[in-house]
Amino acid sequence: MEYFNKIANLQDYVLSNAHEYFEMVVYTAVCFFIPLMIGHPQVVVGIIVNSLLIASALNLKGYKLLPVIIAPALGALTRGVLFGPFTIFLIYMIPFIWVGNTILVFSFKFFKLRLKRNYWITLILGALFKAGFLFSTAWILYSLGVIPVMFLTAMGIMQLTTAIFGGIAAYGFQAVKKKLTIQ
Repeated sequence: MEYFNKIANLQDYVLSNAHEYFEMVVYTAVCFFIPLMIGHPQVVVGIIVNSLLIASALNLKGYKLLPVIIAPALGALTRGVLFGPFTIFLIYMIPFIWVGNTILVFSFKFFKLRLKRNYWITLILGALFKAGFLFSTAWILYSLGVIPVMFLTAMGIMQLTTAIFGGIAAYGFQAVKKKLTIQ
């Protein structure tokens, strides 16, 4: 557990505690309200959410990651129209979406910040791990008759695509943020 906490507390660069809390609140609010207010198209919502998950991985420490990880799925569920009449099935996926978001966040914490790997390799690995986990889970739930087939696309190729493009957006965001913050 200590090793996990050590990884969770890594940052791209040091931020004050107040600055971290500010970013946590902003990232969480956007992650919750983007699916709630926009809802469609899923690709746009997914790119924004994934970019903020990655920004959180690079900038926030420890428990401050948790609200950002859980907020997007709760926003989508609250909206109630993201999957139209299939929204009720989202309830079955929510815990797995939280785990998928955690996989993406900790891929950046581990590969980029701990092992100092290339950003783009980290992004590809994190996106593949997240999408692979979510697709596998959706496939199992679909095979058991718990969720409809449409979730296979939403939790597979769509997750991979939005994580990659979200990572591209996060890269630009982080570069500008660092330039403005570090002087």
